[in-house]
Amino acid sequence: MSNSSVIKRSRIADSKLAKRITGSKAWAKGNMDIIFLLVVLLLVAIGTVMMTSAGYSIALHKDIGSYNYLISQLKAIAIGIVAMLIISRINYNYYRRFVLIGVGLSVMLLVAALIYAMIQEAKNPDGKEEFGRWIPLPILGQFQPSEIAKIGLIAFYAWGCEKYHSHIVSKDKKTAVKTALIFGAVGVVFTLLVFKGHHLSGAILFVMLTLTMMYLGGFNKWWFVGILVFIGILVAIFVSEPDFLGILDEYQQERIIAWKDKSFEPGDARWQINNSLYAIGSGGLFGQGLGDSKMKHLYVSEAQSDFIFAIVCEELGFIGAAFILMLYAYLIYRGYKIAMRCNTKFGMLLVLGIMAHIGLQTVFNVFVVTDFFPNTGIGLPFFSAGGTSMLFLLCEMGMVLSVSRQSNMIKE
Repeated sequence: MSNSSVIKRSRIADSKLAKRITGSKAWAKGNMDIIFLLVVLLLVAIGTVMMTSAGYSIALHKDIGSYNYLISQLKAIAIGIVAMLIISRINYNYYRRFVLIGVGLSVMLLVAALIYAMIQEAKNPDGKEEFGRWIPLPILGQFQPSEIAKIGLIAFYAWGCEKYHSHIVSKDKKTAVKTALIFGAVGVVFTLLVFKGHHLSGAILFVMLTLTMMYLGGFNKWWFVGILVFIGILVAIFVSEPDFLGILDEYQQERIIAWKDKSFEPGDARWQINNSLYAIGSGGLFGQGLGDSKMKHLYVSEAQSDFIFAIVCEELGFIGAAFILMLYAYLIYRGYKIAMRCNTKFGMLLVLGIMAHIGLQTVFNVFVVTDFFPNTGIGLPFFSAGGTSMLFLLCEMGMVLSVSRQSNMIKE
């Protein structure tokens, strides 16, 4: 999609309809996109079944009860679906009022996770370093601030690229560059806070979301060529020399080395990824059958979360895995159609950003599981165990459905 086509979406033909749609009332009118909703619910349903199948043996091994992951996931789904439906009824234009509050809250929570990790380290007599990814909360359990930060980042760029569009496309080079630096700095802050929490995959995702949103927002496309070349050089450096400047953790360096090595030794750094490939290969065309995976029995670690797609391939085969990937593709396509029917730049960018999040995270997860990318640890949307992720994914879907209500009014 070109920048020009994105920019043109801000117009609307009928001024009377525009007034009706973009009014200040907080309650959204119009019918939601039922097909989009059904695809979301189908992904959640299939994902819950597969997560239960992949996770029960791990839960038994951890002595936390075979249905521990299922119960936690169902709690998040129940809360998430209610939140999704409520959010879908809120006029998406109303979200603008809370964007900066959301950004501030996201940063505060990311910082709080780092502080909590430091406190835990201080209490730990062996001095083991803690990951600053989670904050323990009642009901939700381990709350991961990066999940709400994704929404905060996307909403900020949707709001900012609409509000300061004249600055972004200004013929005054200084104005355009200054705006780009300010907008880029916000993404850098989010990325560094996530990276500081030892969440490399999350940091990469935030970089990609920042670049995607700024590109869609109308910034000079030639700047992105230079940025992507620079990123490509950095990636090449870290792949060839994982210990470059000591930026990456030791375990992250080991995973990159293992990804390049392609060898197999029981217990080495490639144990997980090699068994993942065995699981995928043993699934064949039609799979071993639901619940009949062998590799989930402690051969593929984190089978209920980061490597759940390998179990999907083993139990459902190529046909089942391809069907699930097509569901993701159709969800993103449907979201794109909703965005293209939206009459405001804010709503359009909000939906496109959310769809970019789903698409990027899905691609990253599948590429890691299939050994195209080093193992960085990132979940598969709607499938991987994780209450915070599921809750906020459903909140994002509620935002898309909110935009779809008014997009459908335009269509009608």
